[in-house]
Amino acid sequence: MMNGGDVLIKCLLQEGIEYMFGIPGGQLLNVYDAVCRWGQEQGIKTVLFRHEQAAAHAADAYARVTNKPGICMGTVGPGALHLAPGVGTAWSDNIPLIVIVPQVNSTYADSFTLQGNLDQITMFKPITKYQKSVLKLEEIPYAVQKTFREATGNRPGPALLEIYEDAFLSKVEEKDLPIVPPKEYRAVSNPSIDDTIISKSLDLLLNSKKPLIISGGGVARAEAWDELRELAEYLQIPVITTFMGIGTISNASECLIGSSMGNDVVLQAARRADVVLALGCRFTFVMGHGMEPFWKNSQKLIQVDIDPSMIGRNKPITLGIVGDCKKFLEKIVKNAKNFERVEKRSWLDKLIKAKKNSIANIKNKASKASEPISSRFLVSQVFEFMDEDAILIADGGEIEAFTLEQINLHKPRPPLSTLISACMGHLGVTIPYGLGAKLAKPDKQVLAIAGDGAFMFNVQDLETAVRLGLKNLIYVVANNNAWGSMKTFQKFAKKQRYIDVEFSGFNYGACAEGFGCYGEQVTDPNDIKPALERARNSNKPAVIDVVVKYETHEITRLLQSAFYNLEM
Repeated sequence: MMNGGDVLIKCLLQEGIEYMFGIPGGQLLNVYDAVCRWGQEQGIKTVLFRHEQAAAHAADAYARVTNKPGICMGTVGPGALHLAPGVGTAWSDNIPLIVIVPQVNSTYADSFTLQGNLDQITMFKPITKYQKSVLKLEEIPYAVQKTFREATGNRPGPALLEIYEDAFLSKVEEKDLPIVPPKEYRAVSNPSIDDTIISKSLDLLLNSKKPLIISGGGVARAEAWDELRELAEYLQIPVITTFMGIGTISNASECLIGSSMGNDVVLQAARRADVVLALGCRFTFVMGHGMEPFWKNSQKLIQVDIDPSMIGRNKPITLGIVGDCKKFLEKIVKNAKNFERVEKRSWLDKLIKAKKNSIANIKNKASKASEPISSRFLVSQVFEFMDEDAILIADGGEIEAFTLEQINLHKPRPPLSTLISACMGHLGVTIPYGLGAKLAKPDKQVLAIAGDGAFMFNVQDLETAVRLGLKNLIYVVANNNAWGSMKTFQKFAKKQRYIDVEFSGFNYGACAEGFGCYGEQVTDPNDIKPALERARNSNKPAVIDVVVKYETHEITRLLQSAFYNLEM
């Protein structure tokens, strides 16, 4: 006999799920008991967090680096409420997440029972692609399949599965409830793209004087980085990436121009291009909304996206293509090879020269080991220390801008290895992203750079990292004793009338030691790399608190003045 908890775990095992991130609750007892009794032996594990928000962020990170759905759970009512910030962040960045919450026994519906009377389906509607509520045990297998199909299909995103306690407490004979594997209920490949569309796209690119490719999260999710590089190098087209597309083309390729609109060469390419091929990207705030002065209204735009609702959003299109980026790139590369390989375009050559000058300028600024420590110097030291295949996490305002400025200046960034809360701009992902990424890729170094404000949102889950015995997981805190971006608003737009943006001095390294981590605070710029080495050799999760001066990155002023209508 199986109860509803057994059935749910059997369904998740069929989906290849390895980890379930969350906190147990009364209605979830049969689920956790199934894992304890037999699930662990078959390959599924629970990971206990100290806060459900962190659990959702960790599941999000796991999905980002594996390209598989992450699973997060919270108990009915408050547990579900706590999951929402993490789910919202995944929703904003199109990350496949399965959100599992129980509902109180139907006997107590609308009776003001403990944790009851919350319409969880409605609560999660704005931040999930799909919501399914299950009352009967027999409904669980189909509901799981439907939830996974929705989370992973088309443009991916979170999906909610709510299961009433009634279903968890019921029982059924195992032979009476067959559970089919994914290959028997959902498509394993995306539809092809019409040859006429491919020909039109190629014609626009070949006849362009200044073509530009934007590689977004759609390329990462489709794992189409090899095809992207082949197309760019064969046709000698410069490439910029969105934050979600970082790593989809290596800085070992001359075609990569940059990954941030804060980079003057990226801005130059965006403003001067005559044909733009946008692959799986959205023209969001960090992409200048596709508008002038960041882009030109006269540009021809070829936009490829798996989701038809994304086509033509913010920026008018010349050619809109609904489809998978890998399918598109495979076909256009094949067709491009019917033509001679393009010699280096003067357009690309000029951008490469401008990029080299920009790199030299940034590296010169970042090389100054002055006191107090500059954020640029801190970031350069971290990048020089970091392993070639490390997973990098960036969390915060000003420090994230300084990190993105150097993202392609040092070692190549592998695909699916750079984690940023890109579209929501949600702070506090540092610690849980590190946990999820390390569990997904235990042999890789995981290194996070965070502002001091962002770091404290989920600080309690340092204990989780210690309990799990995670090693070579290093958190670097840029400690400027401020909410840096908001202080910049007040500095330039409000004539330095500072309110609620400054902290008292705090030692985050000492705080981390209290959780059982390795921790230290650095004030000497020459001690940053030695401190990072000590962190790596500690065989513990580590926090290095680097006291930096408060300073404003140029991109912060540019974006704030452009989109908040402030005189900066």
